[in-house]
Amino acid sequence: MIKIDQYFDPAGWQKFTQAAKDRPTPFLVVDLSRIKIKYQEMVGLFPNAKIHYAMKASPAVEVINLLASLGSNFDCASVYELDRVLDCGVSPDRISYGNTIKKAEHVKYAFDKGIDLFATDSEADLKNIAQFAPGSRVFVRILVQGSETAEWPLSRKFGCHPDMAIDLLIQAKKLGLVPYGVSFHVGSQQKDVAAWDDAIAKVKYLFDWMKKEEDTKLQMINLGGGFPTNYISEVNPLQVYADEIKRYLSEDFDEDDMPEIILEPGRSLVGGSGVLVSEVVLISRKSHTDLTRWVYTDVGLFQGLIETLGEAIKYPVYTPKMETSVKEGTVVLAGPTCDSTDIMYEEAGYQLPEELEIGDKIYWLTTGAYTNSYSSVEFNGFPPLEVVYID
Repeated sequence: MIKIDQYFDPAGWQKFTQAAKDRPTPFLVVDLSRIKIKYQEMVGLFPNAKIHYAMKASPAVEVINLLASLGSNFDCASVYELDRVLDCGVSPDRISYGNTIKKAEHVKYAFDKGIDLFATDSEADLKNIAQFAPGSRVFVRILVQGSETAEWPLSRKFGCHPDMAIDLLIQAKKLGLVPYGVSFHVGSQQKDVAAWDDAIAKVKYLFDWMKKEEDTKLQMINLGGGFPTNYISEVNPLQVYADEIKRYLSEDFDEDDMPEIILEPGRSLVGGSGVLVSEVVLISRKSHTDLTRWVYTDVGLFQGLIETLGEAIKYPVYTPKMETSVKEGTVVLAGPTCDSTDIMYEEAGYQLPEELEIGDKIYWLTTGAYTNSYSSVEFNGFPPLEVVYID
């Protein structure tokens, strides 16, 4: 059973419930003050790193303005994200283009806007950068392990083998680009701190090879994101990740020769800031003897809960009746659309009070990341997820 005090103090929860009062569901409430606290925590734990907020986690202007005022840099995955950050008054020198998949015209557009730091992992993309963003700094993303222990793996589609990374760094120099560094991502919601150890060791190999064989000193390591937030399963606090990652770096790089370090947090900064408020639309059973209730809510995969696909991200689900319930029972949680894939949890064994009724509120906790940005525009006619921002 979810206890609300696992996630909020009484004053913090009161802020959410007050903002949610009398609003038609579904909607997302985001507390910007919680993002500020997380950002300041990360800066305190990684004082020598540059924070490039991963825009895709929550690209809202309110979030951008807050983080920009705190001194954050930004990582954009498209020219559309780029325009939004620039429109918020962020200078181009605080922005990286971290997507390895981009059109040539988008490379040119970004370069014309002042962006000169690009990720790459393929020869074709590298040549586009050389042609349309001449002289830019490039960092090559490598494939690393971590998919087994990440709740939302990011392997296969992005990155290349370290041997290919060397070839790309060499070619970058020949094309007039600056072979600036190496990046990796150990997977989103990564629970195993040791995943960074293996990745940093591979980066060290690339740094040493380029310096010895090519007389080229790489200057930057982009450690990506992956830092977890507080869903159902227990995770280590950020302090543990910071201590271990800094130890891994110090074991492989001398203090006076430490490269520039970039972090790209997204989920860990904004995840805990959000509560998605929904309503029970229908409760049913599939047979007279079925022990499992189907609970249909007015929010589903297509209204922001796409990360429940495959039951990967398990959000804490809370209803006030948990405080007084005598008995709970197993439920399947499903969304409102006329699509058979719109089922959030069927195998995970979620428990909700037997007293749950149609019209009751269900609160999806830790939903500040990858909800409003994933919400569909008009699937089945349902509007995009409404978001309410509070300080």
